[in-house]
Amino acid sequence: MKRVLLKLSGEALSGKNGELYDNAFVDRVANALITSQKEGFEVAVVVGAGNIWRGRQGGEMDRATADHMGMLATVINSLCLKDAIVRAGGECTVMTAIPMSPFTTPYSAEEAMKKLKNGEIIIFGCGLGMPFVSTDTAGAVRAAEIQADAMFMAKNIDYIYTADPRVDPTAQKLLTVSCSEILARGLRAIDATAAAFCQSVGLPIHIFGLSTPEDIVRALRGEKVGTIVTAD
Repeated sequence: MKRVLLKLSGEALSGKNGELYDNAFVDRVANALITSQKEGFEVAVVVGAGNIWRGRQGGEMDRATADHMGMLATVINSLCLKDAIVRAGGECTVMTAIPMSPFTTPYSAEEAMKKLKNGEIIIFGCGLGMPFVSTDTAGAVRAAEIQADAMFMAKNIDYIYTADPRVDPTAQKLLTVSCSEILARGLRAIDATAAAFCQSVGLPIHIFGLSTPEDIVRALRGEKVGTIVTAD
């Protein structure tokens, strides 16, 4: 693999005592991204917003409006991560599906690929710029658009399980699973739309936990962390 897209859980970036961010943890994530780049990977990132806002939290609010708030939250997370990358000595550009000059650069797959080749880490914010679409799905689409070799998903779970291990003590880890199995069995570690899209374009996925940011590097190296999701 040469070019990868990493989907980061926003929820995993938050502090254990309710803080919006664990700043030391975000710095470790930034260092892991820079290390990955130094090892020869071209790294693009999509950050979720679970630490700030999810569209489904809107209650009786119009769902589209609630999702627009979620898009803005992903930009806040993107800028936070960019700052950590730059402070650690890396180069980074935040691109957004919705123009937000001067804070971000408008999204362009062509420009993103040029910047990746030139050694920048690219962060994509605002999802796909439309409501009712998860950041998992946004990550999958962006990965396909920039011709990534695979999508890596660093979440707040360490593997895909046969059931929710927090509810079902008999849940078993899955070291490998196909997109079609995820859809057929209703496994919820990844958004179903994202799984279906990756299956349709032949994009493999590697899901692992973000509790140890250094596992980002290990996963990219091909070490045995997390679950490999094949595109059938």
